Amino acid sequence: MLPWIRAARVPRTRSLLAALLLALTVLVAPTATASAAPAAAEAATSRGWNDYSCKPSAAHPRPVVLVHGTFGNSIDNWLVLAPYLINRGYCVFSLDYGQLPGVPFFHGLGPIDKSAEQLDVFVDKVLDATGAPKADIVGHSQGGMMPNYYLKFLGGAGKVNALVGIAPDNHGTTLLGLTKLLPYFPGVEKFISDKTPGLADQVAGSPFITKLTAGGDTVPGVRYTVIATKYDQVVTPYRTQYLDGPNVRNVLLQDLCPVDLSEHVAIGTIDRIAFHEVANALDPARATPTTCASVIG
Repeated sequence: MLPWIRAARVPRTRSLLAALLLALTVLVAPTATASAAPAAAEAATSRGWNDYSCKPSAAHPRPVVLVHGTFGNSIDNWLVLAPYLINRGYCVFSLDYGQLPGVPFFHGLGPIDKSAEQLDVFVDKVLDATGAPKADIVGHSQGGMMPNYYLKFLGGAGKVNALVGIAPDNHGTTLLGLTKLLPYFPGVEKFISDKTPGLADQVAGSPFITKLTAGGDTVPGVRYTVIATKYDQVVTPYRTQYLDGPNVRNVLLQDLCPVDLSEHVAIGTIDRIAFHEVANALDPARATPTTCASVIG
């Protein structure tokens, strides 16, 4: 039996392949309109984030830059976390990055090194507006990994105090082994690389990941926090999200709350237990224990 036929008969693998095809369908036939972007940006400002008149307080002297994940955007990824941080006194900003021509709304798909350049420009803009010498970065999925490139290769280490990654693919992902099937589907791997380089860059062992991780995971002067869930079905194995180095704290959500069932999307978009740990990472001097009760905090 041919390997890809045998794999397709395994329900779990078949569902993953279907998910990949669905994602590609979204790319070639987007349903969102470009006019949604300005309206969304205006909505974010009205809710208190991306407000360039915001000045950091003495209690929270650094602005927080939120970096969305693959297929995300600067608004939808942060509808819960941004207000959560604003209510705690932070100046909060978010950007869109990795846009592809003709593909509105769904971002994080362009080459990741170019996305890091967009982050570089955005952080400078935020620092200029707020007058702060450094920012803190919080990112979900690719948004937790991509800033590492900015820190290591684009001079970001001098402008960033802390990087908090929520389910970041710091060492790439196997997508539960799905990426190992790509050689059995002639043309698919090249299609993904050509049309969505941001996806190809995130495959474990890709040239981008190899460059990113060479010479160590971290840079001096930056505090790192990784918040992972053992139920992550996108960045796999989940322990590859962890970083190794000084000033690193790796956190497993289920060690804080064993009954938390959040998977890859939920941990970055709605999980208030994870968000309590984000707040602790941003202000460790005032950290409080993160437990299952943090959901109502």
